[in-house]
Amino acid sequence: MSDKHWHLIAYDVRDPKRLRKVAKILEGYGTRIQYSIFRCRLDREALEKLHWELNREMEKEDDLLVMPMCAGCAAKVPRHSTGDQSDWVDPASTFRIA
Repeated sequence: MSDKHWHLIAYDVRDPKRLRKVAKILEGYGTRIQYSIFRCRLDREALEKLHWELNREMEKEDDLLVMPMCAGCAAKVPRHSTGDQSDWVDPASTFRIA
């Protein structure tokens, strides 16, 4: 079973230079679903590393929202959302423990 979970990450960065840096960092971790909103499938270590990287670039005047999503919530992402949302669902396990 995977220890990775979906996270919805939104940000508001007031300086254009920092904005580009924050977006570039997040592009390395997930997929942009709107201008300043990303979805990322992360384990605890990757989430901590992402926070560390973002804290190096962001200032107190900037805002960051990281929302963890359980598998059930991720599966309920509306199908009328822009783009194919089917990969929000966790893949089925390919093996069984006997």
